[in-house]
Amino acid sequence: MDVPFWAWFAVLGVIVAMLALDLFMHRDAHAISVREAATWSAVWVAFGVAFGGVIWWQYGAEYGQQYYAGYLIEKSLAVDNVFVWAIIFSFFAVPREYQHRVLFYGVVGALVFRGIFIAGGAALIENFAWILYLFAAFLLVTGYKMLRQRDSHIDPSRSKVLSLFRRSIPMVEEYRGQRFFVRHNGLLVATPLLAVLVLVEVTDVIFAVDSIPAIFAVTDEVFLVFTANAFAILGLRAMYFLLADLVHRFVYLKVGLALVLMWVGVKMLLKIDVYYVPTTISLAVISTIIGVSIAASLRATRGQERHAVEVGGAIPFRVRDEDGGVLAGHEHEYGEDTPARIVGGTARQRARRGLEVEVPEDSMSGRG
Repeated sequence: MDVPFWAWFAVLGVIVAMLALDLFMHRDAHAISVREAATWSAVWVAFGVAFGGVIWWQYGAEYGQQYYAGYLIEKSLAVDNVFVWAIIFSFFAVPREYQHRVLFYGVVGALVFRGIFIAGGAALIENFAWILYLFAAFLLVTGYKMLRQRDSHIDPSRSKVLSLFRRSIPMVEEYRGQRFFVRHNGLLVATPLLAVLVLVEVTDVIFAVDSIPAIFAVTDEVFLVFTANAFAILGLRAMYFLLADLVHRFVYLKVGLALVLMWVGVKMLLKIDVYYVPTTISLAVISTIIGVSIAASLRATRGQERHAVEVGGAIPFRVRDEDGGVLAGHEHEYGEDTPARIVGGTARQRARRGLEVEVPEDSMSGRG
């Protein structure tokens, strides 16, 4: 597959333009409705599908099917991101008005990190062909573990990343609009929104470890790997707001994702030494597994209503708008005029700034 440099620049230009459009359309903080999320989800999916059509037209059916197989894998695995994001937002009690801004920068970071991972993976495959055996084994083991740990519990309070964040960065105990940093008593400190963003980025890096080898199992064309990832990731924000209150209904989806990972692991092993599974068959298998798991999930949970994910021990930070007033509907036991505390930061930071920073036992990772 011979892809000219201008095609890479054109794709990057389209991605930047789409991100700029998204940021412009959501420049004012507001809670994303299901209808708005559904509309944007349709827009992002249309872009992804249309790009696959361009690949099919320019390079033929084989590459077009490889792109669609990769896109479907990434889009399906993204549902796990949605579930974990819902837990993080619930734990930090992030107002829905501010969640889109976190996810916007989270997606930008995800595009950068995945680009790095894809370049690294391609370099490894080109120079060390045996690495494909490791990729295949990793996918098989990951799929098996996913089957065994379908009901695994996620507790953000035990996150080592969050613990390191608290020890390293001073943070004010209240939201200040959509800001990640604010000046508090003359000092530059983080807001809880920055901690949320860090966890969102780390979550995507962890999921990328699974998804990047999986997509290399269906295509070894770096251009297809990157574009399938990019167009799938661009729609993650809208997918989150569309599905966050429905993730409890996808009871069998994790089984489907596990089977997909195991299938592509087997396909990769067969491709190395035995038999190249046609992309048409691979795409059909992946589509069938995901479709059946979603249909079975929705059938098994008929009658269940939408509801937000609830996490025990969530942190009810006070919420202020950009002008400093307490946001309606987010009144806090501190009271509107009670000064916010600063928590966390290193001993050197506290000494240098003359801060007496509280680290209450009941805050963040102190529970559990």
